[in-house]
Formats: sequence, C-alpha cells, structure tokens
Amino acid sequence: MKDDKQAMDANSSADNVDEYLKTLGNEDARELRYYSQEQAFSTDELSTVINEKRLNELLAQSDEFLNGLNSEIRDFDEDF
Repeated sequence: MKDDKQAMDANSSADNVDEYLKTLGNEDARELRYYSQEQAFSTDELSTVINEKRLNELLAQSDEFLNGLNSEIRDFDEDF
C-alpha cells in the first residue's frame, strides 16, 4: 500500500515537471499556469491580514507626496 502511494506521488511529480517543461517555451501557457495557482481571499480573510490604520497612513503619505510633486511640476512649467 505504501509503495502504491509513493508510485502515485512520483507519477504526479513527474507529470507536474513534464507539464512545466512543456510550458517553458510558451510565454502565454507559462503566464496562465502562474495565474491559475493564485488564491482568491475573502473580505474576512483580508481584513485579518491588512493593518487598516497603517494602510491609511501610507495612503495619506502618498497623497501628500503626489500633491507636492504636482506643485513642483507646475512650478517647473512656469519657469520656462
């Protein structure tokens, strides 16, 4: 019984390697294989992972940065 399970595991590993090697030359197949392994997360799962306070701080910093960058670009355009 144990030998049967090992044989099945070896076959599935070999099949996976064979499938992977076939996709190496085909960019579309490789991309499809990569994205097919992604997992979708529920809202509840994401809420346990994301630090909402820190996310809001980062968003505020990025808004400040972009606003400063926009004013610098406007000032640069006016100089010429």
